[in-house]
Amino acid sequence: MQPAPAPDGPAAAERRRVALNRHRQRELYGCPLGDRVRRLTTVLGITQARLARTLGVSPAMLSQLASARRVKIGDPAVLARLQLLDQRCAPVAPHGRAAVEALLDEVGRARLQWTARDGEAARGAHPDPAGPGRAGAALRSVAPPARLVAAAAALTPGFPELAEVLRQAARGAGAGAAPVPGSGPRRVPRRPW
Repeated sequence: MQPAPAPDGPAAAERRRVALNRHRQRELYGCPLGDRVRRLTTVLGITQARLARTLGVSPAMLSQLASARRVKIGDPAVLARLQLLDQRCAPVAPHGRAAVEALLDEVGRARLQWTARDGEAARGAHPDPAGPGRAGAALRSVAPPARLVAAAAALTPGFPELAEVLRQAARGAGAGAAPVPGSGPRRVPRRPW
């Protein structure tokens, strides 16, 4: 007969880590991702692997997110597709295999509209009304980029201009320009006056 494992053993530590991750997902996404994945697979009558393919992640990655072994969705486009699929299934889920496949294909093809890297504003992009970077910085101070992109995906059908402002804030752009990797605030030498 083996002794009972200590309450602070590896299994207990893993349960605490998963509980903490689920809490963090609830803060980031409104609910644990496992709940959302189960709801979508049930409503659509699809496997988790099929959902992963639609979202653009590997089945293993989606499994880690759903089981809360991983907290965040790293790719804003994946988060936007999940939000879009969730939004399309909220009022009435599609009925019939053909309707489900059409919806999954449409969501899988959905692409975010990013501004051009050369600094030219994309169609529908608007400059930051509070000055370069101020509104975007304010938005980023209250929500991480992934949540801003998810909000943009939800707002796109009814408020495309507002959605574009959120997308710009998510990527840290002011006045429609994409940030240059590696650029950030520069230290200005103090003048001796």
